[in-house]
Amino acid sequence: MANVVEVKVGLHCDECIKKILKAIKKIEDIETYNVDKQLSKVIVTGNVTTEEVIRVLQKIGKNATPWENPQPQPNC
Repeated sequence: MANVVEVKVGLHCDECIKKILKAIKKIEDIETYNVDKQLSKVIVTGNVTTEEVIRVLQKIGKNATPWENPQPQPNC
């Protein structure tokens, strides 16, 4: 079953995004990947863990952290 991994990473320019995509493509057992420039978010699906994605991004000099979902606001 595919995991969905979301990490926050600094996306400063198109060159940063190219480097990130090139590194992510090399991860084994991925199905899809996407970069959301506005949110500074990288999304990878496949047989991969958050730690694997973060490690790959750190190897190319990118500081990546797990994506934290905001807590849902209670309805009043």
